[in-house]
Amino acid sequence: MEAIVRADGRQMRLVEGQEFEMNSVAGEPGDTVTFEVLMLLDGDDVTVGTPVVQGAALEARIAQHGRGPKLRFMKYKSKVRYRRILGHHQPVTRLVVESITRG
Repeated sequence: MEAIVRADGRQMRLVEGQEFEMNSVAGEPGDTVTFEVLMLLDGDDVTVGTPVVQGAALEARIAQHGRGPKLRFMKYKSKVRYRRILGHHQPVTRLVVESITRG
C-alpha cells in the first residue's frame, strides 16, 4: 500500500519501510510521528481525500537528526573589495515509515 501525505509543506509518495528526510521534526530518535493522508493507493484501488482521507494515517519513526548539505552564498560588490562567503546547514530529520492505516 502506498500513501501520498502532506509533510513539511510538500506532498510525498511513501510506502511502508521507506526512509525519507524532511526539515527538522520535534522529538527524539525512536519517537513516532503521524501524518495526514491525502491519497491511498492499493493496487487498482485508489482512495482520494477531500482534502484528507478520513481515518487514514501514516506512522513514521524518527531514525536520526542531522544536518543537510552545506550551502554556500557569496556577497560581492565590484570596485570596493567587498566579498563575503556565507554557509548554512539546514537541520533535517530522517524518518522511516512504520505503517499505513486505512480509515
